[in-house]
Amino acid sequence: MAVLILAFSVPFFLSFFPPLKFYRNFRAYILSNLLVLLIFGGWDIFATYRGHWSFSPDGVYPFRIINLPLEEALFFIVIPFCCIFTWEAFLYLKKRPK
Repeated sequence: MAVLILAFSVPFFLSFFPPLKFYRNFRAYILSNLLVLLIFGGWDIFATYRGHWSFSPDGVYPFRIINLPLEEALFFIVIPFCCIFTWEAFLYLKKRPK
């Protein structure tokens, strides 16, 4: 959970950096993340249900969302956000005048 919080907090605060204006594309992030959540989240739920994938109770909180630990469910939200933000930041730096 600590890694997810750290991974999310830095891009989240930088997303309000005025020249980058990543927060203006938040709707696009939501739409693209829904696709990731449906495909990979669905696969993850199915794999844990079938017993092909499991999580050690020592490493995760006991709270579950559709049979997935809280950390795993948040993974599908946080990591795509970090990836898309990083991509947008690179595009901004590439377009920035030198």
